[in-house]
Amino acid sequence: MKPTFSLIALFVSILVSAQGIIEFRGVERSGYYSEKGLLKKWPESGPELYRKIEGVGKGFSQPIVVGDTIFISGIKRDTTDILSAYNFAGKLLWETPYGRSWTRSYIDSRSTPTYQDGKLYVSSGTGQLNCVDAKTGNKIWQVDVVKEYAGEIHKHGDAEAPLLVRDLVVFVTGGDTNTMVAFNKNTGNQVWQTKSLGGTKSYASPTVINHHGQEIILVQTAENLIGVNSENGEIFWSYNLFQYHTHENGKGAQTNAPLYHNDEIFVTSGYEHPALMFSLSEDGKSIHLKWKNNILDTHHGGVVLVGKNIYGSNWQNNSRGKWASINWETGETKWEQEWENKGAIITADDMLYLYEEKRGNVALAEPSTDSLKIISNFKVDAGAGPHWAHPAIYNGKLFVRHGDVLLIYNIKN
Repeated sequence: MKPTFSLIALFVSILVSAQGIIEFRGVERSGYYSEKGLLKKWPESGPELYRKIEGVGKGFSQPIVVGDTIFISGIKRDTTDILSAYNFAGKLLWETPYGRSWTRSYIDSRSTPTYQDGKLYVSSGTGQLNCVDAKTGNKIWQVDVVKEYAGEIHKHGDAEAPLLVRDLVVFVTGGDTNTMVAFNKNTGNQVWQTKSLGGTKSYASPTVINHHGQEIILVQTAENLIGVNSENGEIFWSYNLFQYHTHENGKGAQTNAPLYHNDEIFVTSGYEHPALMFSLSEDGKSIHLKWKNNILDTHHGGVVLVGKNIYGSNWQNNSRGKWASINWETGETKWEQEWENKGAIITADDMLYLYEEKRGNVALAEPSTDSLKIISNFKVDAGAGPHWAHPAIYNGKLFVRHGDVLLIYNIKN
């Protein structure tokens, strides 16, 4: 089975790769990594540990890798978010403070940096957007977006991974003044801003889709799913998600980047909010609800599309969850199954990679519409705190972050 992308989306992903955009959750923020030739089964003790890098800072963000350099955010002292660069020998190359961390709850760095053309873009836990030179760590520009644009952060801090669209870096503000602002990626100067539809920022990072030649930015605030014209910030459409938040637990907590495939958009956000599938009109100016599913309410570990089915974990409560698969076309639940606990999921080389959040078990699984088929698994034995960082795959290696420790495993044949 191969991950399913439209021809247009495939063209876009190839173009993006050629331009050197490296970002949260791989290709199009979908959880798909294009690595090939990976192990289909791990040794009983797990794949070979290639490198253990300690002291990267407290964080829930994932690392990104550009060439032979690893970039990762974390809190290393007091309440300051730090962006660091390491080589594969584990040597610290530079570190740069880039903003105030979130201090009210779950005090760890959240923003995964985005890379293009020698520059990194990253946000602090309080909404300070930065452009940093990837070679030196020097800060090129910073905009305190939440402060300057009267933004409103949801109750557990800003977790946004900045999104690059052509020569823009776009960022969600939330609040009563704007919904999103676009800046020139080289200068930090404002290019456009949208009107406000109300609601705070959510935890979900925005994505961009190419829909019949039209670039549309998909934004989730605490209240709405919104389609924004990337050219000028015009809001094409919005859909009220808040209506499905029927109890106080998780109210307004949109948590996962949407998936786009075949003119359809899938969103899920835990807390017994139903997973939703929307059909997008050909001109991109409207959407309508196609189906709902009450099983795959993914908390914050993301979902992946492999073949015709979506895979991820669901929410039983804040500390418990199962794993499930549903059909993209119909919303039919194919299976729901216990395995350790809920967590994050990615896919590469026709396999699933699961990282459960409570005890740090990592599994290699075969995509299946029958059941969860675990092939191999091992347990992370370093770091502290919840296992909330999403894993990543680069250069034949699996990157697993636990708190202030980054573990790198060889998974290449």
